[in-house]
Amino acid sequence: MNRRMVVFLLSRIMLIEAVLMLPSVLVGLIYREAITWCFLPAIGALALLGLFGVKKPKDTTIYAREGFLVVAAAWVLMSLFGAVPLWLCGGFKTFWDCLFEIVSGFTTTGASILETVEQLPHCILFWRSFSHWVGGMGVLVFVLAVMPMSEERSMHLMRAEVPGPVKGKLVPRMRDTAKILYTVYSVLTLILIVLLWAGGMPLFESICHAFGAAGTGGFSVKNAGIKAYDSTYIHVVLSTFMLLFGVNFSLYHLILIGKWKNAVRSEELRVYGGIVVTAVALITINTFSAIKGFGLTLRDAYFQVSSIITTTGYATVNFDQWPGFSKMTLLLLMVFGACAGSTGGGLKISRVVILFKAARQEVRRLLHPRAVTVVRMEGKPVGSDLIRATLTFFLLYVACLAAGVLLLSLGEQDFLTNFTATLACLSNIGPGLALVGPTENYGFYSSASKVLLSLEMLAGRLELFPIILLFSPLTYRHRSK
Repeated sequence: MNRRMVVFLLSRIMLIEAVLMLPSVLVGLIYREAITWCFLPAIGALALLGLFGVKKPKDTTIYAREGFLVVAAAWVLMSLFGAVPLWLCGGFKTFWDCLFEIVSGFTTTGASILETVEQLPHCILFWRSFSHWVGGMGVLVFVLAVMPMSEERSMHLMRAEVPGPVKGKLVPRMRDTAKILYTVYSVLTLILIVLLWAGGMPLFESICHAFGAAGTGGFSVKNAGIKAYDSTYIHVVLSTFMLLFGVNFSLYHLILIGKWKNAVRSEELRVYGGIVVTAVALITINTFSAIKGFGLTLRDAYFQVSSIITTTGYATVNFDQWPGFSKMTLLLLMVFGACAGSTGGGLKISRVVILFKAARQEVRRLLHPRAVTVVRMEGKPVGSDLIRATLTFFLLYVACLAAGVLLLSLGEQDFLTNFTATLACLSNIGPGLALVGPTENYGFYSSASKVLLSLEMLAGRLELFPIILLFSPLTYRHRSK
């Protein structure tokens, strides 16, 4: 293992996190908040760590192992230092609460331990929401966009962080790919800010909620969340943009270069849209109330389906009180997640399609043993390696879910609470059902449980393998020549 190169890359990432804290300091200065000083110790420590590895090593080789290790270690370190301002501001009971909150922010989960959000200063509220935006596209993707790096090293980092079964380049140079991704991401975020502001939402709140929707995170600056804004315009705008951020960003690149027909023909996009339309229709029918009216019922169903399938976690209604059919529909959407290459979590629609087609292929083989069948995705044959990788990921996903539920069950909470809490954290959604429903929070869990759920959030955001390899002794063994 090239340990010096790992340290060098991590030091650069620490410097970047120090820079990313500066906008929160600016917000604190604008609102003249004395508590703004709480960012300075973290910024100073990050800057010192960044300077520690200032000298670039002679051997800059990075293999897949180093790529996974850098990504996992970077997210853990960023979370630890990102929790420091929350701890120093005095609005949290323990450091583990702060760590849970910022891990939830960076992983775009949106689960919170806070009962009242509005009591926090603006600089802390901004940092919570900005962590969603930073984590949505991925901090390592940002690093690739701003820091020169060879194609081989860039690809190993991109593969370890970007969600989805297949990682590819939009253009020949990986750095240009990262720039394209962040440009599209930034432009869509800016458009959403303007639209929310135009709809009557104050500018600061528009920025924070746009960060939450863009990163598909779900942190709000209101105790009541999006429900505090009784505006069909705001609800529909947020619903639509949550769905847009749940789309594979490579499709936006196709549209920009004039290949919009190829984007529209995307099989994953069509399945994603079909699931959304079907879920909205079923939930609207199942929750329809003559008193509430068809329009409001449809609006709430559209918002919650958009929020859950993209793993954003915003809520305009307490869907924990919906009929069992609608709640089960939302649970399935939590597992499915958004498209690969988006800011959403979950299994990803492309994996769900591959798993379904692989299962169908096996059934056909049983009925017609001599028939030659091929699994296709996006019109192209899917290799056995990709099918095996998808099945492996699914099994590990189920194993992490089961392990999390089992360990949480050592406490006193009921099964539905523990199951949906683990599922919501592993899929980076935020709200679950029962005691972790959309109107509740995670504050009642013990510190040990919060650390466990934080690991589930990190594992879900990084798609399991980087976190598993980070804690595996095999990762640190000397590479044989």
